[in-house]
Amino acid sequence: MTQTPMTGVSSCCCAKAGATVLANLPSPVDGRFELTDHFGRPVTELSFGDRYMLIFFGFSHCQVVCPRELEKLGTAIERLGPLAQRVQPLYITVDPERDDPNTMRAYVARYPGNFMGLTGTPVQVERAKKAFRVFAEPVPDPSAPDGYVVPHTAFAYLMAPGGRYKTHFPDALTVDSVADRLREHLV
Repeated sequence: MTQTPMTGVSSCCCAKAGATVLANLPSPVDGRFELTDHFGRPVTELSFGDRYMLIFFGFSHCQVVCPRELEKLGTAIERLGPLAQRVQPLYITVDPERDDPNTMRAYVARYPGNFMGLTGTPVQVERAKKAFRVFAEPVPDPSAPDGYVVPHTAFAYLMAPGGRYKTHFPDALTVDSVADRLREHLV
């Protein structure tokens, strides 16, 4: 890890004049994936050219968190106006057993923002979860379809073109907060 001395830094709550600030810290998430989009085409973090990626993990049988977050994130993207063209929202399944490309395409079509649904083999999805440090494990639930649910991490990740981590958005943020924070990174 490289240490760069910086003076007069005021953008960090803990930086003081003359303090040493660590530069080039490793990204908190890897950001790499090899999955299949909702049209059946292979995609990676490099497939979206110069667009930012807003990534959320979930599953199509989710009853509460995913519908709420996809609606919120999609609405935030729409509020960006012309800047929205610079963002590709991605919804990555944590339940590849049930979420094939057709299921993902139908599911994301319900929400604003032009999400692309991504799925893959269980191994590919597991690698993507690991790259983004996402927790998701099936739990038996006799009242759920197929007898299980998949509790999961509820962060949205903003990745720069090429898959570099920029920031993340906890699910507690409002639509306006997400839109404002997205705009800050895009302008």
